[in-house]
Amino acid sequence: MATSTEQGAQRYVPDGAASIGELREAAAGCRGCHLYRDATQTVFGAGPAHARVVLIGEQPGDVEDRRGAPFVGPAGKLLDRAVEQAGLDRADAYVTNVVKHFKFKSTDTGKRRIHQNPNRAEMTACMPWLAAELHLLRPRVLVALGGTALKALLGPSATVSGARGVLMPWPGAAYQPELFAADGAAQLLATIHPSAVLRAVDRDALYEGLVADLRLAVAALRR
Repeated sequence: MATSTEQGAQRYVPDGAASIGELREAAAGCRGCHLYRDATQTVFGAGPAHARVVLIGEQPGDVEDRRGAPFVGPAGKLLDRAVEQAGLDRADAYVTNVVKHFKFKSTDTGKRRIHQNPNRAEMTACMPWLAAELHLLRPRVLVALGGTALKALLGPSATVSGARGVLMPWPGAAYQPELFAADGAAQLLATIHPSAVLRAVDRDALYEGLVADLRLAVAALRR
């Protein structure tokens, strides 16, 4: 059960924040859900304020939790390579996650921390941070990396298999309008999370599919 300090992130989001830096500083003290207790630190989004593309993942992993930066582990390195191969200027992209704290379980020895998927309550609690990021950035294209990010943007019934590979208008005001009412002008692209490539038997095929999807984002920016 949530305590009085775990009622969602909205109470920690500063009113009228003028920069991503202000949001990041405020998020460092977020106690909107229980995940902060075991995580090393809040892992906020990173990238330029002028970013035209926002790449949205599920949550930080073990490496990201320790370093305090998103997409700096193995999946992040693969994403960087795919972004470059797709022809997207990395300096034009902002990377972030739906959930800003690492959710995990420790092994019996305590030497490894195993990723755990965030549940709906944890996602909902953290969503005000993503909404605040998008409100400031006003990107042209949102790339949902995996099912968690897609559900956060379109609703719990959305699936990557049903939406992948097609640029669609993002109806920001249609889902959670209290958060996204003013942010529905972007286009949305669904694709797999780079960690799925790392887990796959046929990595080459999945990687090429990720690159092909990202090329759609590049094409949208050129219009």
